[in-house]
Amino acid sequence: MIVELPDTTTSKITKRIVKMREQGGVVTLGRVLTLVVITRMGQEEEAIAAANLASREHPCRIIVLASGSPQEPTRLDGEIRVGGDAGASEVIVLRGHGELASESESLVSALLLPDAPIVAWWPGESPESASKSPIGRIAHRRITDSANQSDPREALRHIGASYAAGDTDLAWTRLTNWRIQLAAVLDQLDTGGPVTGLQVEGASDSPSTLLLASWLHGALKVPITVKEDPKGTGIRRVVMERAHGNVELFRPGALEAVLNQSGQPSQKLSLPRRTLEDCLAEELRRLDPDDVFGEVVTSGMDKLLAEEKVVKA
Repeated sequence: MIVELPDTTTSKITKRIVKMREQGGVVTLGRVLTLVVITRMGQEEEAIAAANLASREHPCRIIVLASGSPQEPTRLDGEIRVGGDAGASEVIVLRGHGELASESESLVSALLLPDAPIVAWWPGESPESASKSPIGRIAHRRITDSANQSDPREALRHIGASYAAGDTDLAWTRLTNWRIQLAAVLDQLDTGGPVTGLQVEGASDSPSTLLLASWLHGALKVPITVKEDPKGTGIRRVVMERAHGNVELFRPGALEAVLNQSGQPSQKLSLPRRTLEDCLAEELRRLDPDDVFGEVVTSGMDKLLAEEKVVKA
């Protein structure tokens, strides 16, 4: 069910939610957090769809701030979605125009669940500093997505420079399965000597490639080469160089990878490219700071960018 509230106020939206709850249409019991999505009008539906799917694992109240044009007369249009239109959550969409066409704590404060953690998510354009933005200041976790920026590499530099505990980025979340597989490989290396060099291959527009390279470079502390593939291909290959035979994890497509080790048969591994809702659901599982991401995106990225050798495809 979708209830439209044109030219309204947050007070009227709150009263309507209470009325719907009394009528049995909205149940807030069991909501574990408030997810605030900051986006632009026309871009909100994809984020809402991903949040709805993630909410089946993490029941929450979703508040969407979809900014309109600042040149229009000041007005707030509201929308309440419940039931089949809201997954396991309740969705409140706020479309602000004029003076309300910007991220604002005052717009969401009356709609936050009491005593529940707050997660802020910018699926598109990121703020100058997530932790110092109006919503970021009150959030326990702050999620950005450098892959959606015009210059992903510069976006990662910016995230590293403004990083605060509680910040994370979906480019890092997309690496979880790669990190699990590579950590398992490193744990099992017994012959062939130590790793003496690294090669990481991925798309030129993939910030995940740089984050993976930074993580491996920091963990193994060996020279590294980053090979840039055409845009849109994601991460494709990691090679760990050893004196008596390299170890290669290669994903030629979008679903499976092949692990090649000297003296052993090739192994096929499931390594699918992750969906937006999978990544969001993972981030909602944890509300504590991700210290590994913090180290990788700050000092790790600085060291990588200072020492890496980039090879164009």
